Amino acid sequence: MSIEAVFHMNTGNGDSSYASNSHFQATGLQRSLPVLQEAINRIAKDLNGFPRCFKIADLGCSSGPNTLFVVTNILDIVHDMCSENNSQVPQFQVFLNDLVENDFNTVFSSLPAFYSQLKKKGDKRGPCYVYAVPGSFYSRLFPDENIHLFHSSYSVHWLSQVPQGLENKLNIYMAKTSPTNVFEAYRKQFEKDFTKLLVLRSHEMISGGHMILTFAGRSKPDPTSEDCCFIWELLAKSLVDMVKEGLVEESKVSSFNIPHYTPYEGEVTDVIQKEGSFSLHSVNGFALSWPTPGINTAKSIRAISEPLIATHFGYSIMDVLFKKYQEHVVDHLATKKGMTYNLIISLIKK
Repeated sequence: MSIEAVFHMNTGNGDSSYASNSHFQATGLQRSLPVLQEAINRIAKDLNGFPRCFKIADLGCSSGPNTLFVVTNILDIVHDMCSENNSQVPQFQVFLNDLVENDFNTVFSSLPAFYSQLKKKGDKRGPCYVYAVPGSFYSRLFPDENIHLFHSSYSVHWLSQVPQGLENKLNIYMAKTSPTNVFEAYRKQFEKDFTKLLVLRSHEMISGGHMILTFAGRSKPDPTSEDCCFIWELLAKSLVDMVKEGLVEESKVSSFNIPHYTPYEGEVTDVIQKEGSFSLHSVNGFALSWPTPGINTAKSIRAISEPLIATHFGYSIMDVLFKKYQEHVVDHLATKKGMTYNLIISLIKK
């Protein structure tokens, strides 16, 4: 199965859509804004001001309110800096990248309101031109030395493919019962993909450009730590319930794994140092609680994973599966606090 051909968040604005269930990611975006502002300050300082056209690319933009939230904040930061320095506000080119099945129509439909809000903020703002760039960020997307600022939020933890040769019976991700070679296969796939992402972006970015990446990680070297894996273990448990009830074949569960990796900070910095194109400016880790009540966690996971899961199991079981998942999440949160660990990485192109 080609991940690139089938993977996307739930589309539209309905009850199970990503647009309606991305509050968790919005909280992470808020946490990244100071890092983003510092990066923009450094770009302006290193270039002795902003270029005539400031080029920004958002990798894995998805759809919904978060997509243009980060763009709006970048434009506000640049405008405020230019006002303070009494300098001309640049024009902006904003490139929104995601896989070909992304709901770009919902993004496009939100542009009139976006432009209307910009207009209300005054005529002294530079014009902003927004483009869609369909394709995997594990492939080339832009010409050489073209982009000043790359941004990505909650995308880089998605792998280009499920690691090959996994035998991970009745687990769908790394779990405490997974064989050791499963952990190694996931780590190697992440290293391969993250290295490729760095190499490709290094060609596309100007010298001194910045890249800000926010993604799910883990707080401990242990690949089965609860702050990265347990949320998926509960989904696997829900599928096993359906196997016991005769609703899903056991072989179907054993042959399904999530193309997702939550790296430890040291794994990320090792790849950055080995690849060599970027200086690591800062790393920030922070924990976020699962959305509450439990139904919101279930909706959040459904929004990001349903199309992928349904491609393997079929859409007919989705309502039952996520009802069971919701029950498991509620039971877990009754006795423990669900936490997810996150990393914000700030990189400078050498």
